[in-house]
Amino acid sequence: MPMISPRPELSAFKVALVLNGASGKADAHANQDKIRNKLLPHVREFVIYAVSNGADIPKAAQRAVQEGADMVIALGGDGTQSAVAGALAGTTSVMGVLPGGTFNYFARELQVGETLDAALDTLIQGQVRRLDVGEVNGRIFLNNASFGVYPKILERREAIYKRWGRSRVAAYWSVLLTLWGMRDPMHLSVTLDGEHRDYHTALAFVARSAYQLENMGLEGADAVRAGKLVLFVAKGQGPRQLIAAAFRLVIGRTARGQDFDLLVADEIQIDSRKPRRLLAFDGEKERVNGPFNLRVRHEALSVIIPADDKAANAKAAGCEPAGSA
Repeated sequence: MPMISPRPELSAFKVALVLNGASGKADAHANQDKIRNKLLPHVREFVIYAVSNGADIPKAAQRAVQEGADMVIALGGDGTQSAVAGALAGTTSVMGVLPGGTFNYFARELQVGETLDAALDTLIQGQVRRLDVGEVNGRIFLNNASFGVYPKILERREAIYKRWGRSRVAAYWSVLLTLWGMRDPMHLSVTLDGEHRDYHTALAFVARSAYQLENMGLEGADAVRAGKLVLFVAKGQGPRQLIAAAFRLVIGRTARGQDFDLLVADEIQIDSRKPRRLLAFDGEKERVNGPFNLRVRHEALSVIIPADDKAANAKAAGCEPAGSA
């Protein structure tokens, strides 16, 4: 692979596109020709790895790296981006980001472009930056990792979507049903910086996206930019408390001390009475064996971001230039 520079020489790059056909509302496969036609004149080789099941994304990305891809592009939402990042972290391959999901927090934080055309221009004209990523027991995440009610909401939502189809009403209904059905809060033992704390809570999540925190009106963005983990532990244990806290979050009235505790650390260990728990990583759920060891892997992921005229955006995303001290 050629040496990574602030503006990579794409003409020497083998570029792989990981395409998640199940991501977002639009048919992702309809964009294949546009992406190929836009990039092919600028790159040495262009290959598509199309998958229809989100579980196959990491394997496709790993295969792309093994087969010599200098850049691996993820087209899809945050779950797709997270899965590809997990395969690329710690390698010499560069990640390209094309938003194609519902929220696209990762793409928006990097400010690669709100549209497919704008994001493709970023890939062609942009520069490489190294990004910090979060990790739980070896599993990479970009925005957040959640314990408790949120993974259960995703599980309930999947079942509702299968029966009634995808819609905002179905999504909101899954939230209300899950919150109202909560009975027993989790018992979590949290260790950070040598200090132990015990919690009974229905929700705990670790944030790694400053953009997402600010978008939700939550504190902790500056700590994330400083390379820290930010842990939120909800105080609401019953359904009524949780619904009230969720409503305050929606209208931007949530506050530390009222709805949650906020903890900041370099590394966090979370122990649970259940040896195996359902966790959510960037909107995708996965069962993980405890104890749960969380850390930041500094500058582990190389990503294409807008060029120097948007350097301030890169700083806001918590990136460092490739080759910097």
